[in-house]
Amino acid sequence: MLGNNQPFEHILIASIPQFPNASNEAQLIVEFLGSYGVQAVHVTVNDEDLSRRLHGGEFDLFIALGGDGTMLRAGRLCAPHCVPILGINLGRFGFLTEIKQDQWREVLPRLFSGGYRLERRMMLRAEHIRDDKVLECWDVLNEIVVGRGHFVRPVHLVTSVDNRYLTTYVADALIAATATGSTAYAMAAGGPILPPELRNILLVAVAPHLSIDRAIVLAEGSSVSITMDTTHQAVLSADGQNPVNVVNGDRIDARASEHTVSFVRFQDPGYFYRNLTPHMSRNPATGLHR
Repeated sequence: MLGNNQPFEHILIASIPQFPNASNEAQLIVEFLGSYGVQAVHVTVNDEDLSRRLHGGEFDLFIALGGDGTMLRAGRLCAPHCVPILGINLGRFGFLTEIKQDQWREVLPRLFSGGYRLERRMMLRAEHIRDDKVLECWDVLNEIVVGRGHFVRPVHLVTSVDNRYLTTYVADALIAATATGSTAYAMAAGGPILPPELRNILLVAVAPHLSIDRAIVLAEGSSVSITMDTTHQAVLSADGQNPVNVVNGDRIDARASEHTVSFVRFQDPGYFYRNLTPHMSRNPATGLHR
């Protein structure tokens, strides 16, 4: 609900160094918030001390300056500590951000009147298991991808849902995505678009060969297990982070995470559908060639 929320008092502004003038923009926001009597601090999103400060309860709002990649990073940082995120788009696309770069002066004062709402989005918990031992785990906002490595050969992915065998995919990769991730790699692979606050897991095969070639939306609360059956290199990537090598017999388990990402929204819930067509008609790389 808009207009019935607590104002924020301690705000962290995180920018990504790769964006030109992001640091200068962040400092302008710090000064602007200070004029409202709000304590604001600027750091880079890669600051090694950031997680500790969030855990310590120093901040009640995280403002992310960047694009969707910055928002994914912010989600992984903030969700375990229940700190909401507001995205200001400095990138080219901005499916997850809320404010354009030239809008923040007119919009940010609504943070202090309670004129916002919190949109809660499910994260995915993924575990990499070998010989019944968990090697590594992740909480991701978009998706995990299990697929081939450098060799241009499909992998065999033995897939179970809720401990019951589903199918063996023969494909370049299999995507297990959240509703948020349905507008990312899963959409590029031909999957459906899900409303962002659904708590379902979406399975989409990439270039399946004589396998199920339709996306599957799992019921809320379901879990999925993917076991590698391969004689060549294969990898696992979580939210586009550095890939992890997986070997024959490795299993990747995915289910809804105990953590939830909260995004600050100033628009009503219908914004998602209003913005969908404009987003899909834009090639995010268009500006690179002008």
